[in-house]
Order: sequence, then structure tokens, then C-alpha cells
Amino acid sequence: MSPDEFQKEFGPEFPATPVDPHPYGIHPGHVKTGLTPRGKAALTIAGIALTATVAVGWQINASNTAESQAKAQELALKQQELRLKELQILGEQAAANQKTQTAQASAAQAKVDACVKANKTLVGKQLGATYRTVLEDCQAQYNATAGADMQAAASITDTPGASSGGGGVNPIVLAGGAGFAVLAVYGARKARRNPA
Repeated sequence: MSPDEFQKEFGPEFPATPVDPHPYGIHPGHVKTGLTPRGKAALTIAGIALTATVAVGWQINASNTAESQAKAQELALKQQELRLKELQILGEQAAANQKTQTAQASAAQAKVDACVKANKTLVGKQLGATYRTVLEDCQAQYNATAGADMQAAASITDTPGASSGGGGVNPIVLAGGAGFAVLAVYGARKARRNPA
């Protein structure tokens, strides 16, 4: 059955009602998609503001980075200067300690020589007295005194927090002690070669 036949046959029973072609309102025609001119202007202004903010932030960050690097370099230079001053002071102390130790070693050697000269007359007169025993007795007597002086000097110069790490034995005192020991051995060998 065609629609016309249907209308003829059942038309009086079902009256035709007009159908609204625009049930949701009148269609305005062709609608443009995209932004309005105001929206485009607002988006442009927002983009410019964002770009300016990023540029200013980048410049501030770059200047802060440059300042922090300059400060770090300045601190490194100050640390180097302090380290150089510390090394200079340690060198001066080492030189002063070396002079003191040399003076003490020469004084101890002079005392040993004087002791040997004074007790040389005992060689051959006393039982078991030889030049070697006289020399060893004198060295033991005056080197013990020099050792006590060295310990006193070490206790004065070994300050906590110095280059030795805040405790233990000061390397300057060790070097001085080693130098003193070398001088004592040299003096003993020289005395053995020249017994008279």
C-alpha cells in the first residue's frame, strides 16, 4: 500500500497534523565554526603575555645562575687563599721547629762530646770501660734529655684541627725526630771511626 492509498483509506480516522520542520527552534542558517574576533584577540593577548612571562623568567633564571656561579668561584678563590695562608703558616712553623730541633741536636751532641771528653780518662782504668761504652752511656744520658725536649715540642706544636687531622702525631715533629735520629747516628759513626 502506498502512502496515498493509505491516506485515502484511513485519512478520516487519523486527521493529519502539521509536522514542525524545526522542532528545536528556527535554524539560523550556516553557522561559522571557530573563534569569534574577540576570542581570537583574547587568545593572542594571552599568548603574548605567556611569551613575555617565559622570556622574563628565563632572563631572571640566567642572571641568578650567573650570580651563583660567580659566588661559587669567589668562595673557591677564598678557600684557596686560606689554604695558601695555612700552608705558609705551617711552613713557618716547620722552619722554626727545624731550627729548634737543630739547635737541640747540636746542643745534645756538644754535651755528648763533652761527656765523652770528661769520661775518656776512664777507658782502660775501670773494669769493662771502653770508648764505646763511654760513648753509649753519654749518648743514652743526653739523648734521653733531648727526647724529652722533643716530646715537649711535639705537645706544643701538635694542635687539634691542624693538617694532621686533629689528633695523632704531627708530621712535622716526625720529620724533625727523624732528622735528629740521623744526626745522632752520624755522630756515633764518626765517633767510632775516630776513637782518639
